[in-house]
Amino acid sequence: MKMNVKPFVRRLLCTFLVLALAAAVPTQTAAAAPSKSAKAQTPLKKNGRLKVKKASLVNSKDKSVTLKGVSTHGINWFPEYVNPDAFKTLRDNWGVNCIRLAMYTEEYNGYCSGGNRKELKSLIDKGVKYATDLGMYVIIDWHILSDGNPNKNKKQAVSFFKEMAKKYKKHKNVLYEICNEPNGGTQWKDVKSYAKSVIKAIRTYDKKNIILVGTPTWSQDVDTAADSPIKGYKNLMYTFHFYAATHKDTYRKKVEQAVNKGLPVFVSEFGISESSGSGSINKSEATKWIKFLKRRKISYVCWNLSNKDESCSLLKSSCKKNGGFKSSDLSAAGKWFKKM
Repeated sequence: MKMNVKPFVRRLLCTFLVLALAAAVPTQTAAAAPSKSAKAQTPLKKNGRLKVKKASLVNSKDKSVTLKGVSTHGINWFPEYVNPDAFKTLRDNWGVNCIRLAMYTEEYNGYCSGGNRKELKSLIDKGVKYATDLGMYVIIDWHILSDGNPNKNKKQAVSFFKEMAKKYKKHKNVLYEICNEPNGGTQWKDVKSYAKSVIKAIRTYDKKNIILVGTPTWSQDVDTAADSPIKGYKNLMYTFHFYAATHKDTYRKKVEQAVNKGLPVFVSEFGISESSGSGSINKSEATKWIKFLKRRKISYVCWNLSNKDESCSLLKSSCKKNGGFKSSDLSAAGKWFKKM
C-alpha cells in the first residue's frame, strides 16, 4: 500500500506542538482556587484575643494592634443600625475592625430610666453576634451621660456587667466599657471606686477580656487617672474622648502625658464636630488627631452610625438605608472618616 507521507508528517508535528504547549501552560484549577488563608483573615482571625502589655494594646502574639471602630448612636433610639449588613459594609468598605454598641443608661428609654431592659439586652446580644460572625471586635458600652456620676446607678451596672461577663467570657472579641463619660464634677476617686466594683464583678466570670474605664470631665482627664491608676487587675485601659472642632492641642498634651506615664489609653469616642455633636466640623484638626493617635498606636472609635440631623453623624439625615452605604449616603463627617 502506498502511503502519503507529507500529511502524516504534518499531523505528527501538530501533535508534538499541542503536547508541548499543554506542558508549558499551568492548569487553571490551581491558579483560580481562592486561598483559604485569604478567606479567613478577618480582624479577629488575624489578631485573636487582645490584651494590654505595658501601655499598649497587643494581639495574641504580642504584636501591637490598633482598633479602628465606629460607634452606634444610642441603640435605645436607633436600633435599626444594629444589623449584619451595616457592620459588613463598615468592615469591607471602610476598613473598620470594631463596633461599639452604645446603650444609654438615663436618657429617654435608658436602661436605668424606664427602658425595656429585655429589648436592650437583646440588641446587645444581636450586635455581639453580628460582629462575632464577621470576625470584628465589639465594645459593650454602658453609656452614662446625664447621670454624671457612675455611682448613681452602680447597682444596676454591677448586675448588668455580671450578666454580660458570664455570657461572653469565652468570646475573644468582646470589650467592656463600664462608664462612658463621667461628668458634672465627678472626681477620679469617685470613678475609681465605681470601677473597682464593676471590674470585680466582670472578673468573677471573665478573667481576660479588656475593660475600658471612663475618666472624669467627659472622659478627658486621663492625665489624672495616670497619677493613680487602678491596681490589682490586668487588661484595663482608660478612655479619652474628643471632638476635633472643640478639643485641640491642649487635649493632645493630656493624652501624651498619660501615655508617657505608662497609662494604656483608648479613644472610645471621637467626632470631627464641636463637642455638642453638632455645629461646625474641623477636618484639619481631626487629621492632626488621627496622625497623633496612629503615631502613639492608640485605638479610636468614631461617633456615630446614624442619620440623626447632627454634624457628627456619619450618614446624611436623608439617608434611609440601614446598610450597604454608598458615598452619596454619607455626611461630610462620614466621607472624611471613610477616606481617612
